[in-house]
Amino acid sequence: MERRPAGPRGLVSRSLIAAAVFAGAVMPGWTLGDLAEHWTGQGLLDWLITCGWCGLAVFVLGPHGSYRHRDVVLGVLPLYGWYVAAVLAWRVALLPLRDWEPRADELWRARWLTGGLIGYWRADPLPARAGGAGAARSGSAPAAGRRTT
Repeated sequence: MERRPAGPRGLVSRSLIAAAVFAGAVMPGWTLGDLAEHWTGQGLLDWLITCGWCGLAVFVLGPHGSYRHRDVVLGVLPLYGWYVAAVLAWRVALLPLRDWEPRADELWRARWLTGGLIGYWRADPLPARAGGAGAARSGSAPAAGRRTT
């Protein structure tokens, strides 16, 4: 039996997934920020917690949506961080397919899909190292036999 690759999600299902991811990325920060302001009476603490939580969401979701970990700076900015979180939620909702072009440092593991999936990319995660940590050590193992020149 031949397995066909799954097609992209429809607009409604992708929108629902993106809304749930966005709510999970932003709402806890809003709630914790409001509680902190209520307990301490400091409005600045509310903004710090809200923006910090959004930055954490960008840190976690960013690599899956072609953002780098250093883009957390964008996620911490007030209001702009919510925009970045919304873009990441929209992108993550389509995974494992992508409808955006990968960054230059992602191109080595990305594939442009053809056939029924034309217009989409696929960038599989990095393969796990065989044999655990330090399995491929260059120059540390003794030679299998003597070389004669």
